[in-house]
Amino acid sequence: MIELSPLSTLLATQAGGELARHKLLWAFDTRLAQIARTTREPLIGQMRLAWWHEAISDPHATKGQGEPILDALRSSDAVGSPGLLDMLDGWEVLIVEQALDRQSLGDYATGRGGGLFHALAGDAEVPNWLIDAGAVWALWDLAGHVTDPGLATQTLILGKERLLPTSPRWPRLWRPMRLAYSLARSDIVQGRPSPKGLTLRLYMRLIWLMLTER
Repeated sequence: MIELSPLSTLLATQAGGELARHKLLWAFDTRLAQIARTTREPLIGQMRLAWWHEAISDPHATKGQGEPILDALRSSDAVGSPGLLDMLDGWEVLIVEQALDRQSLGDYATGRGGGLFHALAGDAEVPNWLIDAGAVWALWDLAGHVTDPGLATQTLILGKERLLPTSPRWPRLWRPMRLAYSLARSDIVQGRPSPKGLTLRLYMRLIWLMLTER
């Protein structure tokens, strides 16, 4: 099984009885990130994502048996979580697009981040603001991983434009997503990308949010 980042692990611990499912969904996102990071030929990357698409959609649950994350998703029924295919579409944008622009960045963010937040929520229907919150988080995360300063700035600008205009009422079970969005929002407002790893500053901010956002 893929090792989760410290931040993902901490966020998952806030899911209560949904801890195991949240950890699997974060692991799935991490697996897709590995595919995007290690792909040099877009066509090969598309083929790898297409394999995942077929495996997740397989009604007989036979394709891909033996793949640890896929097996775990199936055994926990998390494979049926809404948003998984959207996540694949979002990551595909990063693999296919040679030059990311506003449109492609937006598609990536809505697919990856919005899909992940939708999957974590576990509800078939969710409000549009939850998808937007996930997109903001995905843009913040991407800005901290790209090497082009201009692209990082463009990503943060788009993230700022997609910040929620008002503070919605987050259901208690959506606490992990609320914390993730709050971390992203705070940095984006100040023009800061996500840090590389769980820094002391990020850890203390998360603890503060855990204590104050009920």
